[in-house]
Amino acid sequence: MAWLQLRIHTSRAQSGTVEAALLAAGAASVTFEDAADQPILEPALGETPLWEAVRITGLFDAAVDTRGAIDTAAAHCGGKLPRHTWELLEDKDWEREWMQHYHPIRCAGNLWICPSWTAPPDPGAVNLLLDPGLAFGTGTHPTTFLCLQWLAAQTLSGTTAVDYGCGSGILGIAALLLGAERVVGTDIDPQALAATHRNVARNGLAVDRFPVYTPAACPGLEADLVMANILAGPLMELAPTLTALTRPGGRLCLSGILATQAETVMAAYTRDFDFAPVQQRQEWVCLSAVKAAR
Repeated sequence: MAWLQLRIHTSRAQSGTVEAALLAAGAASVTFEDAADQPILEPALGETPLWEAVRITGLFDAAVDTRGAIDTAAAHCGGKLPRHTWELLEDKDWEREWMQHYHPIRCAGNLWICPSWTAPPDPGAVNLLLDPGLAFGTGTHPTTFLCLQWLAAQTLSGTTAVDYGCGSGILGIAALLLGAERVVGTDIDPQALAATHRNVARNGLAVDRFPVYTPAACPGLEADLVMANILAGPLMELAPTLTALTRPGGRLCLSGILATQAETVMAAYTRDFDFAPVQQRQEWVCLSAVKAAR
């Protein structure tokens, strides 16, 4: 099935009106994009920010009456649409389109992240087979890559770990493949919990070695290793929870943090943890620490 896109350039103040106009005109979906290179890397808690200049795209069946759609949308915008264009969109399996661009990644000396549909380049290495589906975590983002590099440098034999905000399960599965005995995962997204289950099985691991829970159902424990690759705001809010999950002498790995946020995040944990030097990749950092003994 072919589709048409109606792209409209507008301002943040008018974005709600334009969205309603596109839906009234019959758009199957509406997408908001930055139109002026104004990145918002981490919104404040509870905030859904928009850029000053916004490009809003309505997706329509290719058989749509384009003139009629324009007239309907314009009527909802005071009689005239802002600058706009129609574009033809080729129909594809968009959920899988990215697969052709996702290749094996060497994260550390002997650790590779391999798409589940390709053969590992080094069969003798520790190869984590991954299909993230709709969950976060492929190893390509600097925050995940930094966490994997840190993990590969740890001694994990026989340890228990927590993967808080597990996403695709990539960090917890890497910990198991590198020697951890058991990982407990948690995520607020049901699709992430399902993706983790699938990836655990894909790597030939017993499901009971990586049980997953919503945060409210996560059992209390003191783990040897706690990992959380989320965002700075939630990491500061979760400081009491992640501290309680880490045993005295246990290790903590935090990421999803911009370099400018590192000091603020560490301040939420310094009463209980001793931090190692910050590791950075592009504008992102990974923080690692050891919990003080009682």
